[in-house]
Amino acid sequence: MSVPLKIALAGLGTVGGGVVKLLEANRELIARRAGRPIEVIAVNARDRSRDRGVDLSRFDWVDDTAALADRADVDVVVELIGGSDGPALVLAKRSMAAGKAFVTANKAMIAHHGLELAEAAERAGTAFKYEAAVAGGIPVIKGLREGTAANALSQVYGILNGTCNYILSRMEAEGSDFAHVLADAQAMGFAEADPTFDIDGIDAAHKLSILASLAFGTRIDFGGIAVSGIRHVSSGDIAQARALGYCIRLVGLAEAGSHGSFQRVSACLVPLSHPLAHVLGPMNAVVAEGNYVGRLLFQGRGAGEGPTASAVVADLIDIARGEVGPAFAMPVSALANATLADAGERRERAYLRFTVADKPGVLAELTAAMRDGGVSIESMIQLGEADDGSVFVAMTTHDGPARSVQAALERLEGSPSLTAKPMWMPILAV
Repeated sequence: MSVPLKIALAGLGTVGGGVVKLLEANRELIARRAGRPIEVIAVNARDRSRDRGVDLSRFDWVDDTAALADRADVDVVVELIGGSDGPALVLAKRSMAAGKAFVTANKAMIAHHGLELAEAAERAGTAFKYEAAVAGGIPVIKGLREGTAANALSQVYGILNGTCNYILSRMEAEGSDFAHVLADAQAMGFAEADPTFDIDGIDAAHKLSILASLAFGTRIDFGGIAVSGIRHVSSGDIAQARALGYCIRLVGLAEAGSHGSFQRVSACLVPLSHPLAHVLGPMNAVVAEGNYVGRLLFQGRGAGEGPTASAVVADLIDIARGEVGPAFAMPVSALANATLADAGERRERAYLRFTVADKPGVLAELTAAMRDGGVSIESMIQLGEADDGSVFVAMTTHDGPARSVQAALERLEGSPSLTAKPMWMPILAV
């Protein structure tokens, strides 16, 4: 019988428990695909007494997380703790220093320390894999790293956060406001008690930084991403977007061109004819544009026990087969430094929403600001009066540089006509 691949598992939450269950449920199939059995032999978690719905008695329990890396009987360390630093990072460094393969679902750690860890894996001649870090069970990391390896990719973008997509989908279907749907999502377990990383776009930005590196052959540049979230999206925005033929999604977008790279996470108006418009609830989707392969769409469940555990075990199967390649599709020394394009020169259409006092001359003030900023208005509509006497004015622009929209909004700063800060969302091109 072939020698088993022996695993140490740090973290026994939803995903960790799912990995144990999956390895047991599909044991024979996994062994045939991997060429040998895959066995968990040691585990670590904060609470030994918690019932995780799986028998852990057959595994060695290790109280010191980092000590998993020191075991001579372990081939691969799987980290499912989370956090960009702390025990997860210590375990990663120590595992690769010991020559052990390392598998993680930790997008924050990769976004901040991925290149350092990839270099450590290269020095040790071992594997560093992270399919589960982006889009759960969707094989987008493998798809970009291997499936599109012969292509020059110009764009990679998509819906990278299931919590935000669930909230926006619910608002769209029910006409509910953001605060109500968020509270409901927290009660149902779709959103964390502190949802900041999700709703402010940080989680999606972590994932986008990884995708951009794989797509463009550049060093990870999390700090170069312009990040905003969905806190200020109102039910009125969603209704107006629908009337114009759009829906609203949180979209992470990375582009590469002759003038440098552009990376942004923001709420966007997505045409109803675009594939992303039909990605609902907690689903994720990623689109990649290659010069020979054309447009590729990866879609599926982006989180949860089953999908994420599936991605972790897929990495383990690769390692069992002896597949050890560069973590970012090429050696770290070959990755280029990302040169940021001038975001102000990027041309696109935009949606603008103003909450203004209901008095004569306000529309003229708005249109004058657009004119003076160099913005061409495509459409404009004024909606009904709110309880405080303010009204909702929405407009879309023709294609133009982002700098012009910013200049127009600066002309309106401090205007007594505005009763709330304007909302600006890009319109995703088809």
